[in-house]
Amino acid sequence: MNRAGSVSYAPAGHAALRVRRASVLVHRRAVLVAGALAVLLACACVAYLCTGESFVAPGEVVRVVLGQPSPDELVVGTLRLPRLVVGLLAGAAFGIAGATIQTVARNPLASPDVIGVTHGAGLATVTAMSFGLVAHDALPYVSVAGGLSAALLVYVFAWRRGLHASRFVLIGIGVSVALGSLTQLVLTKGDVVVAQQAKVWLTGSLNSRGYDQAGPLALVLLCALPAVVWASRAQRGASLSDDTARALGIRLNGVRLGLTALGVVLTSVATGATGPVDFVALLAPQIARRLTRTTQIPLVSSALTGALVVVVADLLARRLFHPVELPVGVLTAAVGAPYLMWLIARTGRRSRGAAS
Repeated sequence: MNRAGSVSYAPAGHAALRVRRASVLVHRRAVLVAGALAVLLACACVAYLCTGESFVAPGEVVRVVLGQPSPDELVVGTLRLPRLVVGLLAGAAFGIAGATIQTVARNPLASPDVIGVTHGAGLATVTAMSFGLVAHDALPYVSVAGGLSAALLVYVFAWRRGLHASRFVLIGIGVSVALGSLTQLVLTKGDVVVAQQAKVWLTGSLNSRGYDQAGPLALVLLCALPAVVWASRAQRGASLSDDTARALGIRLNGVRLGLTALGVVLTSVATGATGPVDFVALLAPQIARRLTRTTQIPLVSSALTGALVVVVADLLARRLFHPVELPVGVLTAAVGAPYLMWLIARTGRRSRGAAS
């Protein structure tokens, strides 16, 4: 069938959708998984808006979201919905960022919070807070600048006639440790009250977050859509070995630089909005890849998984130890740290098995 919108021949497990003169290869399982994740995310959002100091019926939640008059407008529309929107956008940004960084590194252990991006954002923000260098409204921009500076530092040290995956990860971990130590040093030198506020920010929290933080994050994600579409295709070349990519005429260094830049920008902006919510960028791409069983990390599923992880984690953080409210980063770290240790142990067993 050659007419517009018809399905052409495709490899097993894929469908080639032909629209006019363009043909797009779609992985059937990835589409089904993305649809299932979207449904789960919608259910999690409704549960998030229903649950709190007072329970709101799902019907009233839907009315508020649709802009219809409701007696629960204050609770749902003013108090809970802005916080939810920030969580959704930040989770999606972390998920896409983790997918691009792991593609470049060709390593499931790599993520923006492991290679120093979030630690750079944290150091810059804590320094600005502790010494009163900028106004509070400017802190998200300081966070973005810190994350970009840390990524540039890793890139400069990792570059040696090209960007090699193993060197990129190892240097990123070293920079991350160094920046974390500097952050702790800054906390001991600043004002005690401000230092406590900075420590709360460093755990990652959606408390008091609203449309002021969601607006810039949404704008960046919207502007990044063309880059995300490009990244979904560029992943295929970035996952190849250096020799294979050169043989196919792929400019591997440029592709890796573009993917890394996309991941760093999204991570820095999301960190500026919520603080460093650790391990979301590590978990989401691997969960998405295992669900879809694709060769490359699916960006759409990674974004949906990241958003789902943040929303569910923040819901649990609000209600698990009520009336005490935990920062969302505490919950994600509690899940992500054991996963990271398991992943390291699993990678080590594979390496020993390959060597023997």
